[in-house]
Amino acid sequence: MKIKEIRQLSDAELASEIGRLERAVYDLRAQAVTEKLADPTRITKAKRDVARCLTVRNQRARERAAASQTSGGQA
Repeated sequence: MKIKEIRQLSDAELASEIGRLERAVYDLRAQAVTEKLADPTRITKAKRDVARCLTVRNQRARERAAASQTSGGQA
């Protein structure tokens, strides 16, 4: 998944995508253990997709926190 595609997702869709990707990493690891995984680079690619999604989620959380501090701190 491209970072542009991830940034277009809503918060709920992003959470769903993170769950789906984490499950995919788990399944790929299970396939690797049982030697049924044809392309071992898929694990790395899936892990990077999870990291991209988590990065976007954390950026949004920091932006919300910064916005609430600037608007909430001034009266």
